[in-house]
This record gives sequence, structure tokens and C-alpha cells, in this order.
Amino acid sequence: MAAKGFIKLLEIAGRSKQKNLGLLGQGEQSWTGVGFVLAGEYFLAPIGEVAEILKLPRYTLIPGVELWMKGLANVRGRLLPITDILMFLGRKSTVLDNKRRVLVVDHEEMFAGLIVDEVLGMQHFNIQDFSLAVKAPFGEVSPFVRGAFVSEGKTWYVLLLSRLVEDPRFLKAAVA
Repeated sequence: MAAKGFIKLLEIAGRSKQKNLGLLGQGEQSWTGVGFVLAGEYFLAPIGEVAEILKLPRYTLIPGVELWMKGLANVRGRLLPITDILMFLGRKSTVLDNKRRVLVVDHEEMFAGLIVDEVLGMQHFNIQDFSLAVKAPFGEVSPFVRGAFVSEGKTWYVLLLSRLVEDPRFLKAAVA
């Protein structure tokens, strides 16, 4: 919930910046997110949406589910569904599984492990570098991207993991 509120503030800041209203003022206001890579593009998850980061754990395959639902892992006595984000988005990773990482999302009633190509750790940005006008790098991820930070020649897309795990397609992993 806190991440959604902060994203709303970023949206307001972006609109005020575009209109030169400066509602959040000037200065050293910063935003921190967890940086990761998908299909060669840089993404950020709001810090409050990532419970932990794991190496890809051993998991048990589940029959009768979509290919992007990789299986279930036992993480400290709790069953963690393991999902490949890129496969869910209709894409394929070129990174070896042993190099990939899992972002654990513990959002309301949803506990999920989302496989990403690489995790880049905590990333800090000046709030002035945020823009809502930036389009997602590929169409399939658009519903889950909410703006981006552009800094030092790189675009970091803010991907709302909470929105992804609430998507009806994500919630229906069973093969029809």
C-alpha cells in the first residue's frame, strides 16, 4: 500500500514538473527502488514491493499450469510460487537460469517469486528525474509500468510488481 501511495506522489510531482508548479519543491528529494534487468532493459520496483531477493531456488513442477508458472519452492517453510516474468509477458530470456534472480513479492494475500534476468540492487534517483511521459520498452509490460527515471543516459522503468501480481491473467495460471 505504501508503494502505491508513493507512486501517486511521483505522478503528482511529474505533472507539477511538466507545468512548472514545483509542488514538491527543489532540492535533494530522492526515490529508492530495487533495480533489475528484463530483456536488456532497466527496471525499478518500488522498495516496499520487494520482500527479498533470492537466487533461483529449487522448485517442484506443477502439472496443468501455464509455462511461465515454473513451480513451487519451499522458502523457509513457506510455499513460494515461482514465475518467469518474461515468459508471462510473452518473451524469452537469454540469460542462464543460474545467473537469474527471484524478486519475492509479499503483497496483501499474494506471495510470489518473480524471476528476473539480473538484480542490480538498490538504486537512488533524484525525484526531478522522474517522468510519466516515458513509454514502456515493450508493449506487453505497459500495463505494469508507471513512468520512469532518466539518469546518466539510462532509462529506468518503474514496474509495479503489485499491479502485475494482481493482474487477472497472472492469477489464472491454470491451463484452460
